[in-house]
Amino acid sequence: MINEEIRDPQVRLIGETGDQLGIVELRAAQKMADDRELDLVKIAPNSTPPVCKLMDYGKYRFETSKREKEQRKNQKIVELKETRLSATIDVRDMEIKARQTIKFLAEGDKVKVSIRFRGRQITHGEIGMDVMNRFFEMLGESAVKEREPRMEGRSLFMILVAKAEKKQV
Repeated sequence: MINEEIRDPQVRLIGETGDQLGIVELRAAQKMADDRELDLVKIAPNSTPPVCKLMDYGKYRFETSKREKEQRKNQKIVELKETRLSATIDVRDMEIKARQTIKFLAEGDKVKVSIRFRGRQITHGEIGMDVMNRFFEMLGESAVKEREPRMEGRSLFMILVAKAEKKQV
């Protein structure tokens, strides 16, 4: 609530620099605000008496919206990228996929590595697990398993995240 919206008979008043001005009648507080060309803003309505502050409310709203925009701009949205392998993938193909996965992890994204079994391949799930483990070894120190490899229907998948770098003290 600001200015005329405040209906309490007395308020605890805080100046624009943060100093306590004491408990004041509402009319006197509003007159102080008008004299200084500021707004009277209720900041703690549940206390007895309610706490009001003298401030430039338009400037305050502008600065808070500016800070919020800055925070939204600096935040990184983590995406889930996917790398698909097959149970019969060749070593060179797997190296290329590993390089691409390392790029995804370096950008800060999570990576879902999946193997889709076709036809009778499903009966040899251990081959898929072996491919997954070899692929993870190719990534070396750049990845950590967030979710271990597991079967879901005809697919085997695991989720990888970038390894957090240790800060030196």
